[in-house]
Amino acid sequence: MNKLIVTLTATAMLLAACDRNAPKFDASGTFEVDEVIVSAEQTGKILSFNVFEGQTIPREQVVGIIDAENLSLQKEQMQASIEALQERTYSVQPQIKLLEEQLAVQQSQLKNLLHERTRIENLLKQDAATGKQLDDITSQIEVLQKQMGVTRQQINVQRTNTNTQNRSVLSEKKPLEKRVAQLSEQIDKAKIINPVDGTVITKYAEAGEVTAAGKALYKIANLDTLTLRAYITGTQLPQIKLNQSVKVMIDSGAKAYREYPGTITWISDKAEFTPKTIQTKEERANLVYAIKVRVKNDGYLKIGMYGEVILN
Repeated sequence: MNKLIVTLTATAMLLAACDRNAPKFDASGTFEVDEVIVSAEQTGKILSFNVFEGQTIPREQVVGIIDAENLSLQKEQMQASIEALQERTYSVQPQIKLLEEQLAVQQSQLKNLLHERTRIENLLKQDAATGKQLDDITSQIEVLQKQMGVTRQQINVQRTNTNTQNRSVLSEKKPLEKRVAQLSEQIDKAKIINPVDGTVITKYAEAGEVTAAGKALYKIANLDTLTLRAYITGTQLPQIKLNQSVKVMIDSGAKAYREYPGTITWISDKAEFTPKTIQTKEERANLVYAIKVRVKNDGYLKIGMYGEVILN
């Protein structure tokens, strides 16, 4: 009987010693991570979707394609309309070219008439020509010069009309080009591009399904670093600061702990009531302050797992 009493007493003392050796935690909380929900940017059938839960995907990788054939056809139609406008712009040029050729002929004729008048003037000085011949050639020169003036005026009018017509045509071209750019952007949005480096947490869609713009496709998060959201009391608040190093402990077996270095990255400026599932250093103080501790993940940390914080 005495041996039994001694054994029980020794056991009790050993348990008490174990309890005294257990670490005293200053705050507790759960691990969380910044999650990104990737949604479709285009409406249509999902042609391919190479994503599965647990997959690590780099940033900017194309993971799927949404059908955008209708948009491609609209873009081709707009481009054909732009080409048609270009043809309409060039169609007025031959008229100006014809008038310029006519003016060149008249200038050649004028040159010949001027040469002929000079010859007649010389002959007249030698009494080898008459005054009527000089008057006739002068009259022809004046008539031709007036015709040349009319031709030049027609060229200017035609150019003005051409410029006006071209401006009218080009005014139609710019909205079409804007529409082509919009369609190109929408076609690019048919590609499902992963926005961040991370691991796929949840998948919401499958290839072959019809999706809509804004509909969630999958959830991804960077699990290399997790954040422990814990709570401290008002009396502990003066003991901490941003970028302060702390110890973070997680359960590793029945009475063992795994230790991680952590850094305080955020301290709430507002007090709140203690969450029911959180225990702080002081027995569930009425008001506490939330803090965030960044912890590098070695693979053992999980979202939603409980963690403890030791400040000193």
